Amino acid sequence: MQRAELDVRHHERLLPGIGGWVAGLAFAAAVGVALWPADRSIAVAVGGGAAVVALALLWWTSPVVTVVGDRFRAGRAEIPLDLLGEVRVLDAEGMRHALGPDLDARSYVCLRSWARTGISVTVTDPDDPTPCWVVSTRRPAELAAALGAA
Repeated sequence: MQRAELDVRHHERLLPGIGGWVAGLAFAAAVGVALWPADRSIAVAVGGGAAVVALALLWWTSPVVTVVGDRFRAGRAEIPLDLLGEVRVLDAEGMRHALGPDLDARSYVCLRSWARTGISVTVTDPDDPTPCWVVSTRRPAELAAALGAA
């Protein structure tokens, strides 16, 4: 089934900001410069390959946050919407508290430092030891609305 055919309420890939992409390219450039004294053509080829690998890894390791049908997915974890309770929108300060003094060690956390806002949602399943999910998102109000609409 294609994504357009599903009931997609929210879809977001937590890609790094411009600084993350520049850091990946800077790493590749450093690899090329390190090899420059040995052989210029090898340095260009390995530096170019390192750039492709670095950018692909940044894309591939960026988690996807979705609300599709009756499921909420954040990174590799997925949970039915009917097992979720209260949803709280977290600004940067709220995320700091949710991940610091207020964090229960049993919580599921899908965090990316470049997405400073997020949500916290309680898990109501009595058989699940996870009390809540704390998920980074650049669009916390939209994600909370998508979870609340379910």
